[in-house]
Amino acid sequence: MGKLTREQEVYKRWANARKPKPPLVRNTIAAFLVGGLICTIGQIILNFFLSLGMNLKEAGGPTAAVMIFLGALLTGLGVYDRIGKFAGAGSVVPITGFANSIVAPALEFKREGYVMGVGARMFNIAGPVLVYGMATAWLVGLFYWLVHK
Repeated sequence: MGKLTREQEVYKRWANARKPKPPLVRNTIAAFLVGGLICTIGQIILNFFLSLGMNLKEAGGPTAAVMIFLGALLTGLGVYDRIGKFAGAGSVVPITGFANSIVAPALEFKREGYVMGVGARMFNIAGPVLVYGMATAWLVGLFYWLVHK
């Protein structure tokens, strides 16, 4: 882009002076509270699996699966978007934010069909490595569970 004209420069200064300032304190508190709440829910789920007699290493996998499921479910119901608007970065807690980042783009392209819309967009947006890794981990876990049942 070329240099701005004098009129454009004056307008830019005028617009920046009138642009509303983001409520940083409110945004920080909301991100902290919502991110903390998501982590607390994860800890409650982990404690549940520990109470079933699993050790910490065994309880980690089911806890991650439940958190991913909850993130995907809330995204599908449109709730995670509202949480994200309120909490901003607090909703990007790694595991639920990851689920949201895969499900949201896929849902946008649902009208194109489940294969070319949902399936293709999951690979396109989230990255083939991430989707392949999750699908493979799920299948290996299912196989391991069936064999050692």
